[in-house]
Amino acid sequence: MRELETERLYLRRVKESDAQTMFDNWTSSEKVSEYLQWSAHRSVEDTKAFLSYILPQYEQDDCYRWGIVRKSDNTLMGMIDVVKFKDGCPEIGYCSGERFWGNGYMTEACKAVIDELFNAGYKTIFISAIKENIGSNRVIEKSGFKFVKSAERAQSKIKPEIVTMNYYRLDKE
Repeated sequence: MRELETERLYLRRVKESDAQTMFDNWTSSEKVSEYLQWSAHRSVEDTKAFLSYILPQYEQDDCYRWGIVRKSDNTLMGMIDVVKFKDGCPEIGYCSGERFWGNGYMTEACKAVIDELFNAGYKTIFISAIKENIGSNRVIEKSGFKFVKSAERAQSKIKPEIVTMNYYRLDKE
């Protein structure tokens, strides 16, 4: 996995020393985690535990995970990664702190990751979002994904409530 660069962003590996910034900028936010599969972290220790779980995954060939850094002030704003593979095709997930929303940063990061995954040889990329998460659905559509279907399911093992998910895919042309 290599670092990526866009006009306004650096996409780089997250590291242990990012724990406090991650906690301050997004992992502690109820608003950020509302539509995600995990609950807001109650302490920076929760974020450190999360990092200790994900950092060893960088040793795997199929690990695609980046911290999203704004170039203008070197602020770590969020993360974007391949959360799983479905039939050998990557599925992207992302999140960022709410104070960074509405500026096009996530669309910019998403397009860079799409390019990287297509350059790595993948022909199809998947992504999904809870129907009510209007901002995320807009990011997905602006990134070029095509709507496939909506379906009800449990949000996650941690959050068993039933939600309507919108599923999307993007095929390399």
